[in-house]
Amino acid sequence: MLFSDFTNIYLPKIKNQVLPGLNAHVLMAPEGRRPSLTPEYYTAQNPRASAVMMLVYPRQEEATLVLTQRHTYEGVHSAQVSFPGGKAEAIDATLTHTALRETFEEVGIKPEEITIVQGFTPLYIPPSNFLVSPFLGVMEYEPEFIPAEAEVAEIIELPLSLLVDDSIVQSVSMETSYAPLSKVPAFNVHGKIVWGATAMMLSELKEVLKKVL
Repeated sequence: MLFSDFTNIYLPKIKNQVLPGLNAHVLMAPEGRRPSLTPEYYTAQNPRASAVMMLVYPRQEEATLVLTQRHTYEGVHSAQVSFPGGKAEAIDATLTHTALRETFEEVGIKPEEITIVQGFTPLYIPPSNFLVSPFLGVMEYEPEFIPAEAEVAEIIELPLSLLVDDSIVQSVSMETSYAPLSKVPAFNVHGKIVWGATAMMLSELKEVLKKVL
C-alpha cells in the first residue's frame, strides 16, 4: 500500500468509520482473555491508564507501522512485541500526550513530527492491570529511529499491505497468564510473533483498513 494512497485516499475514509472495537479484538484474543475485554469487567478493576502509538509512515513509499520488541526480563511482558507506549504520568495533560512522549522516549520520534489522526478502542491488559488507549498517528517522511537501549531490543517494521494479508495470522503455542501452554492467535511479522494485546489492537486497525480498501 503506497503511503500516498494511505494518506490521500484511505485516511479520510478511516476517520468516518465506526470502530469495530470488541468485535475486532476478540479475533486475536487468547480464549481465556475474552471475558476481560468488556468495560463491565475491567472498570471494576480500577485499571491504570496507558497509551500507545500506532505510527504510520513511508518506508520506500510503502505505508508502514513501527513495532518494538522488548528485552528479555523478569516480568509479564518480557520479550514481547508491542507498539511504542507506556503508562500515563503526571506530566501528561492527556493520553495523547502520553503516547507522543513515550514514542519519543522509546524510538526517538519527536511529538511535533507526528500528526494524531484519532484514538482507537481502549484495551484492558489483566496481568499488568492497564487500560491501554491506542492512537493512530502519521509521520509524513521516513523516520530515523533512535531506540532506547534500556527498553527496546529491536525495531520491527510492518507494511500495512502485510497487516491486511490473512496469511500472516497463525495459531501458536504460548505460555500465558491464563494457561501454562495454550494455542493463541498471532501475527507472524517477518518471523516475529505478535500476540496478546498488541495483536488485538492490530486486529482493530486491520478490520478498519479492510473496510476502506
